[in-house]
Amino acid sequence: MPSSRDPRRDSGDDSSRRSGPRIQDVARRAGVAIGTVSNVLNNPDIVTEQTRLKVEAAIAELGFVRNSAARALAARRTDTVGLVLTDIGNSLFVDIARGAESAAAQAQLKLLLANSDSDITRQNSYLELFDEARVAGLILAPMDGPLDSALTVRSHGRPVVLVIAPVAEPRLCCVMVNEELGGYLAATHLLDQGAKRLVYLAGFLQLHAISGRLNGIRRAVAELGASLDVVEAPNLKIGSGRELGREVLQSRRIDGVICPSDPLAVGVIQAATDLDIGVPDDLLVIGYDDDHFASESNIPVSTVGQPGRQMGELAVELLIEEIRQPSGHIHRTETLDPHVIPRRSTLRSREDTSKSKGTHVAHMVGTAHSP
Repeated sequence: MPSSRDPRRDSGDDSSRRSGPRIQDVARRAGVAIGTVSNVLNNPDIVTEQTRLKVEAAIAELGFVRNSAARALAARRTDTVGLVLTDIGNSLFVDIARGAESAAAQAQLKLLLANSDSDITRQNSYLELFDEARVAGLILAPMDGPLDSALTVRSHGRPVVLVIAPVAEPRLCCVMVNEELGGYLAATHLLDQGAKRLVYLAGFLQLHAISGRLNGIRRAVAELGASLDVVEAPNLKIGSGRELGREVLQSRRIDGVICPSDPLAVGVIQAATDLDIGVPDDLLVIGYDDDHFASESNIPVSTVGQPGRQMGELAVELLIEEIRQPSGHIHRTETLDPHVIPRRSTLRSREDTSKSKGTHVAHMVGTAHSP
């Protein structure tokens, strides 16, 4: 007697078995329309509790998982935003990510994080990937260089916000930091603590951030009557600071070192210790970025902190504004101020600093300066 069973079921060709339960299967199980299932998933407030519970029970029984890719194709965007950072090994970028994640969660958006690792090719590949994934918008901490890939994403109707951008881009919203003020504050802090002969270890001087800080340092030195040498470092790492620090300390008569990164400052302090130069008694050292380990080194490192979490939050706020009102949105640039975080590497005894102008730096925080 021939079997009445569908041979497709026995052969495993049934589409629901291959791809999992579909929304139609949920509707059939719950005894409701497909549109009702869609409302339960996307607008549960407009569905009665009895119907919602019935649909949710069917979803649980069938193991239904919504197809986010299909939803993105239909809506032409997702409820996800992409964040491309330069270097997640730097705690500044970790703080930016935390601020962005918090603000995105409050707006009921999901955040996808990518690390370009200071590689422009990788940065542009992630931008293309997020564009193809139809994210609602993108936040980019860009490398110094052309923004062609970011502008391409923007031309596809996807908002892009730059965070800690080297320069403002009028076609995009930007969140920047006053780098010149940061250099000015770093130099003023050392000069207020009694230093007179400064060195700036300018790793990657071709970068806008590093050169911008140098402008501020030069202005502080000119205002307060001190000297400044600029020495280019090959990178911003501890080893470079230790090697170059030894060379500088043995060849120059200096009493203050400004570094564009905290690892570089740690290396300089190690070199000074090897040469029996006391920090801070004989030499003041300040870093930049408030890397998390800076406060935990043998001699806690004074630094210039940047408001990373605030930058991340503000970038998401600008992104959401443009997502929600794309036609009437006006691009703008928000500039935040850095601040000095004094620690042992620049703080001498009270007797040594009693004549310094210790309140000068505090008064300068939050003000704008021009070269």
